[in-house]
Amino acid sequence: MTTRTIRDLSAADLAGKRALVRVDFNVPLDEAGAVSDDTRITAALPTITTLLDQGAKVVLLAHFGRPKGAPEAKYSLAPIAARLTRLLPRPVHFLGETVGATAVAATHALPNGEVLLLENTRFLAGEEQNDDALSQQLAELGDLYVNDAFGAAHRAHASTAGVAKYCRPAVAGLLMETELAYLGGALAAPARPFVAILGGSKISGKIDVVEALLPKVDHLLIGGAMACTFFRAMGCETGNSLVEPDRLEMAKDLLARAGHKLVLPVDAVIAPSMDAGSAARVVGRESIPAGEAMFDIGPASVEQYRTLIESARTVLWNGPMGVFEKPPFDAGTFAVARAMAVATDHGATTIIGGGDSAAAVAEAGLESKMSHVSTGGGASLEFLEGKELPGVSALDRR
Repeated sequence: MTTRTIRDLSAADLAGKRALVRVDFNVPLDEAGAVSDDTRITAALPTITTLLDQGAKVVLLAHFGRPKGAPEAKYSLAPIAARLTRLLPRPVHFLGETVGATAVAATHALPNGEVLLLENTRFLAGEEQNDDALSQQLAELGDLYVNDAFGAAHRAHASTAGVAKYCRPAVAGLLMETELAYLGGALAAPARPFVAILGGSKISGKIDVVEALLPKVDHLLIGGAMACTFFRAMGCETGNSLVEPDRLEMAKDLLARAGHKLVLPVDAVIAPSMDAGSAARVVGRESIPAGEAMFDIGPASVEQYRTLIESARTVLWNGPMGVFEKPPFDAGTFAVARAMAVATDHGATTIIGGGDSAAAVAEAGLESKMSHVSTGGGASLEFLEGKELPGVSALDRR
């Protein structure tokens, strides 16, 4: 069985109907309070436009920031409504409420083919607890429910899961469909060789992904500080590098079980601190001295990883190779991004699993060179771990 999407709905299902659409508009604002990166907003436009073209009234639900279940002016969606108005060539209305009689009346009064963005769902007590009464209130806002917020699909909240019990049909939007197709396809039937790249600071945060991917991949490349826990497990000195002592036995076990599949850096870019880039130098992974730490993979590792990535048919990447925000410790991460772009040109399916990897690809100007850049870091990780995403399992199946 697969998840139903808006493609399964006819024009008759949509014309004149209130389509309640959960989107992920949790975007950064600049110091002036304006949207500084509208990637997540533009990612939702195909779903919104498709529904509008079918004559639906589109009612949008979204969260922003971390308010504590009550209104906070700095977390209002008003700036996001302003950006949406500029991006969408259709009338966009904003209401500073989310549920209740005024909100329900506004949804009914909305003309066909227009958009209403309601205020931050996290202003509502009960949203993050998936409160049943709140879910029923949210359901009053629409005649059908569409979840297009993949970035929040791993949260069992009232607006992502609970509302689908009471507002049906409940289907996926086009962005959600694309995310599930790429990530699900990589796990279910990848073209081979299948190479996965995992980086970041801690093995503990990625251990379930490692366990889930190892049986499926041909090679699993490790980067970032999490590599240092493996180095220590191998008996190497790691200096001041970030190591998780309580994960050493786990790392030893993985090394024993993974064999040739698990590929670790052979060299490291080290420095006394991440702010001491001018003192950076390259050493072998077994030669990280006391008083210094690894902040990126070294050039020999880059070349090894580049060869494996460029010869792959499916590549999945989640997590940077180093502290890419601080040159010169960005070289490994950007080299992986360039290698993935080459792999795409060679016909490979290349998938960026959101989060810092997506930010690095964007900074490198290579987003268009990837097959798919996920909009959800946490959701991508949980999907790759094999966990059920509440925002997906709540939807109709076909």
